[in-house]
Amino acid sequence: MIKVTNLSKYYGAKRALGPVSFEIDDGEAVGFLGLNGAGKTTVLRMLACDLRPSDGSISVGGVDAVASPQEVKKRIGFVPENPPIYADMTVADYLKFAAELRGMRKADYTRRIPEVLGLTHLTDVAGEVIGTLSHGYRQRVGVAQAIVHNPKLLILDEPTRGLDPVQIIEMRAMIQDLKHAHTILISSHILSEISQTCDRLLVLGRGEILGSGTEDELTGHAPDVTQVIVAITASETSDGGAAAARAALTAVDGVTTVGEARRVHGTLTFAVACERDVRAAVGKAVIDAGLPLVRLDSVHSELEQTFIRLVGAPGGGAN
Repeated sequence: MIKVTNLSKYYGAKRALGPVSFEIDDGEAVGFLGLNGAGKTTVLRMLACDLRPSDGSISVGGVDAVASPQEVKKRIGFVPENPPIYADMTVADYLKFAAELRGMRKADYTRRIPEVLGLTHLTDVAGEVIGTLSHGYRQRVGVAQAIVHNPKLLILDEPTRGLDPVQIIEMRAMIQDLKHAHTILISSHILSEISQTCDRLLVLGRGEILGSGTEDELTGHAPDVTQVIVAITASETSDGGAAAARAALTAVDGVTTVGEARRVHGTLTFAVACERDVRAAVGKAVIDAGLPLVRLDSVHSELEQTFIRLVGAPGGGAN
């Protein structure tokens, strides 16, 4: 278990953070949400024993991080926003270097490094120089060095920042795999990533924990469907079938507004605001109108609204 109690950080006479208290059970994947400047990185650096708190206590697996930081570091893997990598080393050599820094014996890291390469999908580039790799691969190398010693807690600070959509999906899948072996704390301000990856959320704002719980607990109920995205194949008519689609969608009970058609690569896409989940009725209406339906998705906005309600307007503070 990770236990944080009344954690505070002062810079001179100014309090930048705290008091912050929370607990993370073994095996949990917890999302750390907050606006830029809320203090997320400051908390993560103190958990990683990279920054000493001004007040309060941190316990990782029963070990006091303030009194025994070196012992706690053995139990933690930390991936900062910019991973600490050496661009002129190969991936395999760098992981060996990281293992030796953590005091691992040769027999242990010789066995562990191939496992880590597999977990982070780096086996095919193990002999490549890190500086020649894409940003997505370098992010994976950052994760690999953090788990080479098989830590109890893995801390990820904005792990998907700067990644393209494909790389984000790959990183998300890798985190899901790592959840089986590590307790994970992920910092982000991207709600969709946190929502899809984590079991529980901590919301930080104005230097304090403003909310804690699952998405349903924070919102007070299961998220409502507030918008439906509909896409059809554009026809050869002058408007591509937009008028017929709008007429069919507008006639559905529960639909409040139908947005303007957006035409991309031979399809027309509509954002449909609704009072309830009308996907079944919308799909039937489009098909009954003889229109070729190619996409039907729901959009949930409850978590976003809850996040804004909790954190309020952005303010100053530590990052």
